[in-house]
Amino acid sequence: MDERKGRILALGAVVAAALFWSSSYAVTKQVLSDVGPLSIGAIRFTLAAGLLAVMMRLRRRPGTRPDARQRRLIYLSGLLGITAYFVLENIGVELSTASDASLIVATYPLMTMLLELVLFRARMPLLRVGGVLLATAGAFLVVRNGAQVGGSSRWLGDVLLLLGGLVWGGYNVLVKSMGRGHDALDLTYYQTVAGAAGFLLASCLEAGDWHVPDGSASLLLVYLAVACSVGGFLLYNYGLRRMTSSVAVNILNLVPVFGVLGAVVINGETVRLGQVLGGAIIVAGVALGVVERRTSVAEAAAPEPASVGERA
Repeated sequence: MDERKGRILALGAVVAAALFWSSSYAVTKQVLSDVGPLSIGAIRFTLAAGLLAVMMRLRRRPGTRPDARQRRLIYLSGLLGITAYFVLENIGVELSTASDASLIVATYPLMTMLLELVLFRARMPLLRVGGVLLATAGAFLVVRNGAQVGGSSRWLGDVLLLLGGLVWGGYNVLVKSMGRGHDALDLTYYQTVAGAAGFLLASCLEAGDWHVPDGSASLLLVYLAVACSVGGFLLYNYGLRRMTSSVAVNILNLVPVFGVLGAVVINGETVRLGQVLGGAIIVAGVALGVVERRTSVAEAAAPEPASVGERA
């Protein structure tokens, strides 16, 4: 495969991952009419864990099995990044709208940056500060618009989605603290098993409402498991191995755009000017943060500057 074709395939893979992930909000909103938010998570991630188990069984070169301490940390990250996060997301989407969720999720990378600042005393340059402030202002506009249009329930849903961003940031910090060297498929499998187990326990709270989903809801649940939970991950990592991480992260700024389009097409939601303005400000803030991060990474990778006399 020539280099140009490889770049095009990598770009297409990451864009496809963004499309799958962005569609999950609108699809989840559809399924919520027939299945409870906790049961959705239990079904979705149990199916995903089963599919990942088959993939691990069939792969030709097994990865190195994590030791007992590593597995405990991986299981904890699964409970945080899958169970806790998706409980907040699913309930937030149920109370709010898929379009609000798509826009608010764009603030998550900057929430992770803030957690890194607090926990690791990471450097916070001026452009990144500006990006955080811009994204915060955009999120405020989205939440304020939700409160004006949908009342207290939509406002609470938006707040839960923002709390989900803090949980997602905590997940990223935890995974980062575990260090590198873990096989991606192993890591995702163990995390998904832990997240599915947590959801199965949580879904017992909805036991009184359990029933067999109708055909449409069942197909959408399979879509969430296969396309969003497994396919998106595989596509993203395929592209990530063939491009710089900063480019891949920048492409994920398409998630709120695709997500709002999905909410309009799939759910028939009406997007108001306040949402559009808030979403645009959020994306601008995230873009500032990404540009700054790309600059700092390039500077860190550059050799130490030579003395004035040696610069010829």
